[in-house]
This record gives sequence, C-alpha cells and structure tokens, in this order.
Amino acid sequence: MTKLTHHASIRLLLALVAIAVLAAVSIAQRPPMRRHTANQKRELKLVKADVKLSIASRTSTTESGDSRIIRVNSIPVHKVGQFPNGGNPHSIAEREATFRVPLHPQPARETTWLRLGMNFGVAVNGVLFDPGAAEFWLGDPRSGWQYEALAGAVPLGLDENYAHVQPDGKYHYHGIPTGLLATLGFEDQKHSPLVGWAADGFPIYALNGFVNPRDSESEIRELKSSYRLKQGQRPGGARSDRFDPGGVYDGTFLNDYEFVDRLGDLDECNGRFCVTPEFPQGTYAYFLTRDWPVIPRLFRGTPDQGFQNRMPPGGRGGFPPGPRTRPSAR
Repeated sequence: MTKLTHHASIRLLLALVAIAVLAAVSIAQRPPMRRHTANQKRELKLVKADVKLSIASRTSTTESGDSRIIRVNSIPVHKVGQFPNGGNPHSIAEREATFRVPLHPQPARETTWLRLGMNFGVAVNGVLFDPGAAEFWLGDPRSGWQYEALAGAVPLGLDENYAHVQPDGKYHYHGIPTGLLATLGFEDQKHSPLVGWAADGFPIYALNGFVNPRDSESEIRELKSSYRLKQGQRPGGARSDRFDPGGVYDGTFLNDYEFVDRLGDLDECNGRFCVTPEFPQGTYAYFLTRDWPVIPRLFRGTPDQGFQNRMPPGGRGGFPPGPRTRPSAR
C-alpha cells in the first residue's frame, strides 16, 4: 500500500466513524414513541378555539401544464385553540410549502392506503388534512394497532377545529374543520363548498352532497360512509401472550372498523363519482363525514409524494402489515 493510499484509507475510515457518531446522536436525540395501554374510548375533550393568530394565512393556487400548484404558509384563516396545551406541547409556526397535484387526476388500478407520515390533502386555506396519529398500542408499531386520533383514548390536545400542531409547528386537521367550514359559508341544506384537494388531485368536500350523484337538481343530504365497527372483542387481553390490546371494538383503534360495500353512500375511499357545483360534468370526489373515517384513509388515485412528511419514530403505514392491515370488505 502506497503512502497516498494509506492516508486515503485513514480519511475514509475517519469519515465513516464520524457518520456513525452523527447517526447515533440523531437516534439518541429522536424522541421515542409514547407507550400507551388504553384499549377503550374516552371522552374527547377539545380545546376552545378562541385564539386569533397574528400571522396571516397565505394560500395561492395556479395551474401549470398538467398540474395544479398550491402554495401555502400552513396558517389557518380561523381562530385556533391555545398551543402549547396539556395534550400538545408544540406552538403554531408559519411553514411555507408547495404542493403539486394532477390537474386532471385519474383513478389508479389499485387504491392506496394513507401511510403514517403522509397527509391526505390540503384545505383551501392551506392547512393539511392529516388524520393519522403516530400513536400505537404499547408504543410499538409492530403491534399493528394504531390509535384513532378522534377516539379520546390518547390525549392529543385537539382544538374545536379537530386540529393540533406537529413538532415542526404545522397546524393540521384530524377531523371536520369546523372553523374552515364556517368561513366558507357551509349550510346544512346546500351542497358542500370545495374544502380542499387530495394528494392525488381529486377534490375534497364535506358532509353534504346530491342524493342522486349524477343529478345536480336532486335533493341535498348528508352523506354517510360505508364503514362500521366490528362486532365482539379484539384479540389479546390480560391473559393472552399475543401482541394485541383486547377489549371491545369501539373505535379506539383504526383496526376496529370494517368496510361494508354499499352500507352508506360512499366507497372504501370515502368518495364517489358525482357531479358537484365545481364539476358539473362529473368527477371523482372525496367527502369528509361525521362517521369514521371522517377524513379518508384511502386514495382512489395516485398520491403525490410531496405530501409525505418525515416519518415519525418507528412509523409505518396507516394500517401496518399483517392480518389486520385493513378493514375487510363484505
């Protein structure tokens, strides 16, 4: 080995050691997932949304080629709860982001589950729809039991807009964005206004649609999802050595629900092909519903990866791999 090669090898070794040290420090500083043992729902206590932010909401939507480009600063147009609070230790911060979705989206051959760490879409006021919670039974994603954010079993500090704050300061919705609907002039007897765009480019509406999805002259009603709670007891429990929580299927976990075709108005993606005020010729559209999943958890089209956040510690898919990966169709 020449002197030059020997020195190069030493430099390479030192560089590898430095990378290993930095990786170890990063892992050590990354907060662990919280350990939870709750296996039944609790009352969902919401923080009063009476705080007016000093930062103005900025959102713009433009079209370029085959794309719809949405630029936001992640600040809502309505009042919010007090953050930090007892269930959420983070402060709201302005976070500029640009999202690109298809201008003419098409259904994909296969549907795609919303993965943990990915946002379902973005509201017209620039706030993300992010229904998944990075909380698992015993704090371990390997269990396959992901907590439902709206079940109340795990305190998340949600405000009256069913929203709270990510560690990076992004305010985001886990449920029906009540403040946003109020600013959009939502009315019970009218078709929902456009409330946002999904990551695959299809429009998002809330609650109300036409009784006949092909007829804009038909009556308006609140649309229902086709999911329901499973019956009976979950596997596991105090006397079991299985990695399962036990307890009654009551909506504490995503796995507590199953899809039943045509049980309600919407498909497994919480959407349907229909006419809307913005699309009189028809489109596929998602609907936020009062019943689960509230915000859809399944994409009809192909989601743009620009909606993917950094994965939380140990994070996996919205329905982790295994026999309980997704609600069963009947």
